[in-house]
Amino acid sequence: MSAIAVGIPGTASTLRRLYFVRFAFAIVWALAMFTTASTLGPLAVTLLVLYPLFDVAAAVTDARASRSTGSPALLYVNIAVSLITTVGVAIACASGIPAVLRVWGAWAVVAGLVQLIVGVTRRTMGGQWPMIISGGISVLAGVSFIVGAAAPDATLTNAAGYAIPGGIFFLISAVRLGRAAKGNRPATDRPQYVRDQDTKAAERPGVG
Repeated sequence: MSAIAVGIPGTASTLRRLYFVRFAFAIVWALAMFTTASTLGPLAVTLLVLYPLFDVAAAVTDARASRSTGSPALLYVNIAVSLITTVGVAIACASGIPAVLRVWGAWAVVAGLVQLIVGVTRRTMGGQWPMIISGGISVLAGVSFIVGAAAPDATLTNAAGYAIPGGIFFLISAVRLGRAAKGNRPATDRPQYVRDQDTKAAERPGVG
């Protein structure tokens, strides 16, 4: 058995806990953001800076857990991008909501691409289709934020709403990672020759 296969349950268990935390954070953050999405007051600025900072912490945890199952290089990219976004959002807040939406949109596009690619590379772990779909949606949402920044009545409502489906996808993925965390990989992730042998055994007539 490969070192990667051995490391999957531990990585899946850590990711499962992390995804539950990310779901809870996203929902609470979105609800708080909805209360102040029309203006850039102190609460809105704090929340906008906090979100990418939380993403940095989550990516660090993810990268540490992923060392035994593959290269965390893309997660390091995500850490760097989220740190840059934290600074960029803080600066953009001084210029108004349109500037914030442009920075937020660019981050959503890059982070979404990273999430999509990481999800694809982790397919053998199971529970990654929600992450792949979420990554694709993030890219589209990011483009919409950049376009929406040109609107005369631009608000942060869509940015707040963006966190909710992302959080739900984290929840779905966390639930689906339960089997991998227990050491039971999905049947579709097992080598083809093993599945063929199982099929032949099931079709073989019983003895006596």
